[in-house]
Amino acid sequence: MKPAIKAINLTKRYGSLIAVDHVNFEVYYGEVFGFLGPNGAGKTTTIKMLTTITRPTEGTAIVNGYDIVKQPAKVRESIGVVPQEYTADEDLTGWENLMLIAALYGIPKREAKERAAELLDLVELSHAADRKVETYSGGMRRRLEIAMGLINRPAILFLDEPTLGLDAQTRAAIWEYIYKLRNQYGITIFMTTHYLEEADRYAERIAIIDHGKILAIGTPKELKEKVGGDVITIEVNGDVNVARKVIEGIDGVSGVTVVGNTIRFKVRNGNTAAPVILELLNKLSIRATSITIKEPTMDEVFLEYTGRRLRDEESNSEEFMRFRRTISRARR
Repeated sequence: MKPAIKAINLTKRYGSLIAVDHVNFEVYYGEVFGFLGPNGAGKTTTIKMLTTITRPTEGTAIVNGYDIVKQPAKVRESIGVVPQEYTADEDLTGWENLMLIAALYGIPKREAKERAAELLDLVELSHAADRKVETYSGGMRRRLEIAMGLINRPAILFLDEPTLGLDAQTRAAIWEYIYKLRNQYGITIFMTTHYLEEADRYAERIAIIDHGKILAIGTPKELKEKVGGDVITIEVNGDVNVARKVIEGIDGVSGVTVVGNTIRFKVRNGNTAAPVILELLNKLSIRATSITIKEPTMDEVFLEYTGRRLRDEESNSEEFMRFRRTISRARR
């Protein structure tokens, strides 16, 4: 199947600094693709190259069938971008902002009006269309930014931290709108996020980048399996040392630890391994009084590949966004 995005040895250098280092990956049409990495990992630089804002030093990428180096204008016509920072003019209404962006794309006025009305209805902002953006809440502004990114009916939408700094309820609502537009328009979504639970829940595949290199690509399930599969915790009534030896002798078991009568370990597939383990223990008259099977989290996956927890980055980014909003309000 022809990919919506194909990066081919994509590289960006700034003097002696290699921001993105011969990156290769594909994003499929209709897919929600997550791009994760710590601050300074190369995420933003990659997006800037894919959206033709920055020219690569080496390599190229094909976006919706167009080469970002040879056909940048064609690429820009077929993509939408929702940046991390708010770009809507606060002195204009939501409607006026959409009409302004439509004019910049050269969309005829009559058609622009139809699209603006449709998009405002999609993101549930029709009631606030004639209000100035300065009166919008954070969630309303983000929804308007998404509508602005869709005014040209792009085949691919780039979302850079679409829910950063929003409360959990608003973040969930934003993702409802994102999936609604994906299902309604068949749009391919390329997104970055610092919220790992969002990547786990909403991205169909994820790429992890650090120091300009792609470290891993796969579905959330595949990435979790690569770091050790499921975690099983068993509390036993009987000789815990014997139980430990039995468990350690099972193929595919790793990371066995014992605290009191509780044994914790990793297996590739917990649902398959648990019945076998319980049967072996039962034959030795060791009874399991409780058992839990838990998938590793995306936080553990990220830590495995980068040596850092993304939650620390998330906190710093949220503080920065709050600072930017405070400065913006002070200037008005």
